Amino acid sequence: MVTRPVLNRRYAGFGNTIFGVMSARALATGSVNLGQGFPDVDGPAVVAEAAAEAVLTGKGNQYPPATGIPELRAAVARHQRRFYGLDYDQDTEVLVTAGATEAIAAAILALCEPGDEVIAFEPYYDSYVANIAMAGAIRVPLTLRPPHFRPDLAELENKITGKTRLLLLNSPHNPTGLVLTREETEAIARMAIEHDLLVIADEAYEHLTFDVPHVPFATIDGMRGRVVSIGSAGKSFSFTGWKIGWVTASPDLVAAVRTTKQFLTYVNGGPFQYAVARALDLPDSYYTEMATDLKAKRDLMASGLADIGFEVYQPDGTYFITTDIAPLGETDGMEFCLGLPDRAGVVAIPSAVFYDDHPEAGRTQVRFAFCKRQEVLKEALSRLSVLAR
Repeated sequence: MVTRPVLNRRYAGFGNTIFGVMSARALATGSVNLGQGFPDVDGPAVVAEAAAEAVLTGKGNQYPPATGIPELRAAVARHQRRFYGLDYDQDTEVLVTAGATEAIAAAILALCEPGDEVIAFEPYYDSYVANIAMAGAIRVPLTLRPPHFRPDLAELENKITGKTRLLLLNSPHNPTGLVLTREETEAIARMAIEHDLLVIADEAYEHLTFDVPHVPFATIDGMRGRVVSIGSAGKSFSFTGWKIGWVTASPDLVAAVRTTKQFLTYVNGGPFQYAVARALDLPDSYYTEMATDLKAKRDLMASGLADIGFEVYQPDGTYFITTDIAPLGETDGMEFCLGLPDRAGVVAIPSAVFYDDHPEAGRTQVRFAFCKRQEVLKEALSRLSVLAR
């Protein structure tokens, strides 16, 4: 038996993610799963058919090129030009990844040296913490606080030191639903330029906005050469299991990210790459209708949860809604969520798992996913009504 610790000390504290734990609870109890963020309806049939065709015709059954198939890289470049007026060379400035999660990991590993400081919004998608630890870098959180979760720009600038290497920024933001305004984006961009910082822009939810339009950092003057922009097919097209994402950036940044990515998955999802290339060319009506549908679901959940007694922080984007359970007389989100399947037959995620610098800020916050059918959301609200005081 090995007597020394077997897990690298950088990863101490990283066990099974809360998503796996709570999804297992949902299955075991027959609960409505509003925890993990995956839709309960597949994306457009024409996209699924393109994946099937790629399998059946043998186009996608062997290793795709290391950077992604040309058809998908070209489609990503068209997408960036169509929606944001950004011109990227498909051969040197686009890289296909195993979802946005791998893109984030590969970018952090490529761009950070041990001891570098990385500023990130807290609460954050849980892989950020692990990825920064893997790189041996130092995480510097900027805590977003309710009710609006706006970043304190003065505090952000004060956190920048001579050791700061990059800003890891997520907008639209998981889990709070914050969407940075143009003014906030421009102010943060100015800081990056003045302090010569790199930016990793996690834009996985770029098309899931309701009230505030998404403004990519790469569109701000002076940022084109210092930002790694990350997109996700899973979020935009409701095929989360395919794990297809992409990076767009200047050639030197893409080359750096490709260097680490090739030793992670190397390549993935051959048939799905052809399908996502098809999806990116869907008409504007697809994107508009998707956002409109999600906004209606957001409003349904927001009003329903408020009627039950939750304090609700209405999101500007994503498909998550953050609430506070203190008005229900509850004091601990983790305890509340672990007991919720038995009490109400619903699974949610305690927001405390997305904090670690200021855990008290999220102690009574709970996140629900609303990327489900309306009838499922209504059933969940009906079950949650047992909590009303």
